[in-house]
Formats: sequence, C-alpha cells, structure tokens
Amino acid sequence: MTALRIFIAEDEPPALARLVEALQRVAPAAQVVGAVASVQAARDWLARHPAPDLLLLDIQLADGLSLALFDPAAGGMVPGAPVIFTTAHDAFVLEAFKCNAIDYLLKPVGDAALAAALARHEALRRHFTGNLEGLLAALHLRTPGRERWRQRLVLRRGSAFASVAVDEVAWCTSVDKLSFVLTRGGERLLADDTLAELEAALDPRRFFRANRQYLVQLEAVKSFRPHGKGQLRLELQPAPEAPVLVSQERARAFREWIEQ
Repeated sequence: MTALRIFIAEDEPPALARLVEALQRVAPAAQVVGAVASVQAARDWLARHPAPDLLLLDIQLADGLSLALFDPAAGGMVPGAPVIFTTAHDAFVLEAFKCNAIDYLLKPVGDAALAAALARHEALRRHFTGNLEGLLAALHLRTPGRERWRQRLVLRRGSAFASVAVDEVAWCTSVDKLSFVLTRGGERLLADDTLAELEAALDPRRFFRANRQYLVQLEAVKSFRPHGKGQLRLELQPAPEAPVLVSQERARAFREWIEQ
C-alpha cells in the first residue's frame, strides 16, 4: 500500500508541530504533502495540487472557518478527500460531519485519538475501494508511473455519447446546474459530471477553476487583463458568450498557474 498523503491546515505553529510529531509516532509512513495556516491558502493549495488522501483541518483558521472550503457559495470547491477535523471547540461538530468528515478530534490531539481516526480512515478506504488498484492494473487502465488524471471524457452529443480526448477540451462551464464542455473546435457537449467532479478528475496543471461557473484549459487562455477590484478578465479561445472573470482572491493563484 502506498504511503498516506496528508494535507494539514493549522494556524498555530505549536499545534502544527505537535500534530506532525504525533503523525510521525502513530503513522511513520504517512507523508505530509502540504501545510497552510488559512482558508485561502488551503483553497489555493488544493486547487493547484492533486487531491491528498486525507485532510487534517483545524476548523478555526487565521481568516475564517475551514468549513468554508466545502461551501460553494463561499468559493469552496468541495475537496475530493475525507477530513479529520481538529479543534479546541465542539460547537461545529454537526457542520463538520456534513463536510466529508470521518472524525472530529478535540485539541490537544492525543496519539490514541489520532491513531483511531487514521484506522477509521483506512477501514473506510478498504471497504469502499477493495482491491481497486489491483483491478485497474489487471485491466491495464493504470500502469506504474502513469498519472491518475482522466485522459478522455464521455460526453453527450444529443441522444448519443461521444468519447472526447482531454486534449480537445477548451473549457467547461456550469449553467443552471448542468455542466457543458466546449471543445477546441467549438463543439458544445453535455457532461454528466458536475463542474466540481470534472475539476477533481482533470490535471490541475492544465485546468484552472476560474470561478464557480468556469474551469479553463491552459492552452485556451489567449490573454488576460485587469478588470477592476483586483479581478482578472480572461480571453478564451473559443470565446464564451459572457466574460470570464477571476476574483481578486484567486488572481494570484491564477498567475502562478499560468506561469508554471
């Protein structure tokens, strides 16, 4: 089994150090792939990196509640990983279990409680995936070293289905709770996946969630320019009917993504 990849959001350095030390004691093979101190930093990290296996989130961070990561109305994108919340308060337990939570640990987090939470995660993983990796390997759908990002999308063209290479996707959009994919040739196709599901399935080095309505492909971004209040306006090819804006909060992440 591969090492557990863990992302941590914790705004108190001593608490972060204690949590990392506890992980080293109870799960020495685990890998901390990222650690941030704010909701915005967590949002940016999760948008730019493959989904970790597990999130360890303090609920009260420097700029608000980490619960906002799971609220689309607050700019959340519903991270595609289970969560263990860590907090000094028990006031948010009901909200936490609506946000992919598998456990809710009160600080200071002890080794026994952390070990039990990690065991619960492993039990759930085994229950829901079984021998998925072996099955995929047997079917030659995944080979060693091959990335997990989807290479083709099955989309609806009228009453028929079409298999479209991800290389042909220009951008994806959400309209009235329906998801559409526009190809580089200008064809508009309906997707059964939500925009959040498409985002989780596509390589974040090539696709960027510009806002709640648009997921854009790197090569489809022809240019961008300031649009007031720190926003950016994107020029896409093919061009959408409405302007595509990147918020002030997402502008820095976009610039880092486009310059990679």
